[in-house]
Order: sequence, then C-alpha cells, then structure tokens
Amino acid sequence: MGDRPLLVLAMHGYGSNPEVMLRLSAAAVGEGPIIASLRAPNQHYLSSGPLGTPVLGSEIGYNWGTTRHAAQNIELHHRIVRTVSAELRARFRVPVERTVLMGFSQPVGLNYRFMGTHPGESAGAVIAMCGGVPKDWEEDKYARVEAPILHISRSEDEFFPEAVARGFPDRLRAHASNVEFHMLPGKHRFPSKADGIIREFMGKIAGTNGG
Repeated sequence: MGDRPLLVLAMHGYGSNPEVMLRLSAAAVGEGPIIASLRAPNQHYLSSGPLGTPVLGSEIGYNWGTTRHAAQNIELHHRIVRTVSAELRARFRVPVERTVLMGFSQPVGLNYRFMGTHPGESAGAVIAMCGGVPKDWEEDKYARVEAPILHISRSEDEFFPEAVARGFPDRLRAHASNVEFHMLPGKHRFPSKADGIIREFMGKIAGTNGG
C-alpha cells in the first residue's frame, strides 16, 4: 500500500465552482495526491436584477442546496460523494483509509454528516475550512468517526464568528476521536496560509496508512 497516493475529494463553497477549488486545493496539498474537484449539483446566477431575473452576462455559481429541502440535499450530497469516491478508488486502486474529504464553507457540515452516516465507506480523513458543525451532530443517529479531522476556522469569519467556532472542537469530539483545530486570522476566505498545516496533516495520513 505504501506506493499508493492519497485521494482528495475537494468540494467548493456556495457560489464557487470546481475549477477554483481545484486550483486552491492543489496549492494547499502539494504534489502527490490525486485531486478530484466535485461540482455542487445546483446552479444559480451570481448576479440578478429585479424579481430575480438574471443579469445579461452574469456568471454562474454552484451550490449544495438550501435549507428548504435540507433532507434531500443531504441525501444527494451523500450519493454524489459515495459514487465519485467508489469510482475513483477503484480506478486508482486507492483504499478508503487513503481518501480525504476536503471542503470549504458549505460542504463542511455535509461532509461531517457523511462521515457520521457512512463510517465504513467514507474516508480516512477530513479537512474542513471555514465551515460549521451540523446542529444535530451530538445526536445518537451519527456513528463514531475514527478518521482524523483537521478543522480550520478564521478569526473574522462573517458566517462562523470566532466565538462560535471556538466551540467546534468540543462539539466534534461528541462523535470524533481525533480532532485538530486551528484558528487563523482573516475573513471567510480559503486560508492560503494554511498550506503548511494541511500538508503536515496529509503527511500524517500518508504515514499512518502505509505511505
């Protein structure tokens, strides 16, 4: 197993796209891992006029769903991740324990739900950036997560204030046994200065699983 690479499933935030996430993820994890940047299933115009009409030439962003149909969105996210993960693991002969879920913002909570719902076929590690912990995470419906978790928050995050984010590690430990947490300065942006933290974490995953 030692010569097998790590497989990173990267998921972008609300309104972004897989091309942007691929570029950011590649810079963060460095050379070596296989990176698959997944596109969220829903699309929307990034700019709109009166009554929500699209602005001519407006770019299109993608998202993982809204709270109105939360259950369906969660189920769809799980199905996408399970399908893509299984196909890529078979193609590159990468075992589950060498698969890493990386999410920025919106998919962070969805990835945690996925790990707690499908512990035997999910991933060997999770990297979460500028996202939150599911509101129902402490409930018994989630299984124990043995995979290491790296959660990175920002001190000036507009959506997940520092006072709230500081509580994420303890909340995650309700079902996760290995949680590493970092609070970096900055707003709700992909933490480019976290490259060293992410690569060190990836190195531990590779070494733990025979890399």
